[in-house]
Amino acid sequence: MHDNPQAPSGQATALPGHRLIELSGRDAAAFAQAQFMNDVAALTPGHWQWSGWLTPKGRVIALMALLRLADERIWLLLPDADAEAFAAALRRFLFRSKTTIVVRDDLRAVGRYGAPQAALGAVLADDEATGLELDYRGEGVERSLRIVAADAAGPEDADFARRWALDDLRHGLPRLGPDQAEQWTPQQLSLERLQAFSVKKGCYPGQEIVARTHFLGKAKRGLMRLRGAGVSAPAEVQAQADTATSVAGQLICAAADEGLAVMPLDAAPVPLLVGGQACEVLPLLAGLAR
Repeated sequence: MHDNPQAPSGQATALPGHRLIELSGRDAAAFAQAQFMNDVAALTPGHWQWSGWLTPKGRVIALMALLRLADERIWLLLPDADAEAFAAALRRFLFRSKTTIVVRDDLRAVGRYGAPQAALGAVLADDEATGLELDYRGEGVERSLRIVAADAAGPEDADFARRWALDDLRHGLPRLGPDQAEQWTPQQLSLERLQAFSVKKGCYPGQEIVARTHFLGKAKRGLMRLRGAGVSAPAEVQAQADTATSVAGQLICAAADEGLAVMPLDAAPVPLLVGGQACEVLPLLAGLAR
């Protein structure tokens, strides 16, 4: 990647909360393969995938876009996690690994609505003038994300950030705040829809839990997309039956009046409430899997 790419003028907006960590060195790919839940070894340089880091009990610490730039260079794009804390925790597992872990505050992520200029699916596009481009398209929406020099990113815009987060949620990409870290398994977050974890590769933290759940078919909860006036922050989702209500699930993230909730997969079709107000169930959109 060029040292000082410029964001396309008037076309892109800085994405708040998105931070970049670089893994470099002879063992970078092997280290990432041993720590993260997707198959880094199967990822060709110049491509990216959704992935995450799990606790030994199989709970998601953070989700990320993992970019394999070269055999010895990997970038982790974290949309919500504390990058410094994440990098510090990751370094504790280096042992003798020839890997350097650095938070790249000299780079920023910017989002743009419209078809990518060159990136396609999981294939990255690197341009010296405009930065590294990722295809963020999904069902019903054309958008791309670029990684550019921090001084080229421009200002943030709250309305744009809400729209971007809403499109993430609509396509089943959970935006996990600090209160939701280490709470959910990949299956409870329906991350198979994004092809974000592997059940076939070698060991990684939480792999036994993930694989057992997959092969024994014991996933009992998954994501549900909800919309309603009360959908605004993490909260309980209640099921209404006659005059009684009971806890049916947990709303974990929201943008505008939509959110994602972890719900039982076999839940009966009954009226749902969030914050005491009725909400409707909407289908999760496809197309964001990489």
